[in-house]
Amino acid sequence: MSRKPLIAGNWKMNNTIGEAVVLAQEISNEFEPDWAETVDVAVCPPFVDLKPVKTVFEFDRTKIAVGAQNVYWEPSGAYTGEISVAMLKEIGCGYCIVGHSERRTLFGETNEDVNLKVKALLGEERDAIDPIICVGESLAVRDEGSYLEFVEAEVNAALAGVSEDEAAHVVIAYEPIWAIGTGRTATPEQAQEVCAHIRATVSALYGDDIAEGVRILYGGSMNEGNADLLMAQPDIDGGLIGGASLAAGSFIGVVKAAL
Repeated sequence: MSRKPLIAGNWKMNNTIGEAVVLAQEISNEFEPDWAETVDVAVCPPFVDLKPVKTVFEFDRTKIAVGAQNVYWEPSGAYTGEISVAMLKEIGCGYCIVGHSERRTLFGETNEDVNLKVKALLGEERDAIDPIICVGESLAVRDEGSYLEFVEAEVNAALAGVSEDEAAHVVIAYEPIWAIGTGRTATPEQAQEVCAHIRATVSALYGDDIAEGVRILYGGSMNEGNADLLMAQPDIDGGLIGGASLAAGSFIGVVKAAL
């Protein structure tokens, strides 16, 4: 099965509204309309930037989606500081990052939290929001050799209670924690080994047809210099881009690598 690549930029906690509009406009200006036939592209700004960035792309009729960096699983209520699926849907988000390693390590998110968020996103009508589920091991887990088992457990936990039909809308991003923001990147062979194991894990849960359709991204310091080699691997279907998504030229360079 041929899977359409996805390049998603994670802006993290960067860019005021004014800065976000400028960056979105620069990306839009460099994005060729026919690229959308070959690659899906999304940017994931901070919450306050989502609507302004979406407006830039809509005004320019640029086929770039916007995604959120996080969500809460309850539909509404006394959850100060949280954002619901319905709020993101009204903005027009197509994707939402779930379980990023920074959410897990800095803010104490558990596998159970990730699972609740995944099910909340998939529980809406299917014109809604696809979760980008982040999984990945620390350097300690990598060095002790149990990284495949660790990542498999994270995938299984994230997808607990998710139906076969819902699983078809999931994106999984492998982000080795030791390669995020460090400039250190997994070799193409290292990344492929884990991404292939993720696909095998999905296959064990839902069968080969679903597993062959699920897009698996690499998310550890991918940039325009290494994207070609990483995306040449058979089980890597794009990238979750951090630092390289904060400048239009470098982000577009990664997009071009997926064409």
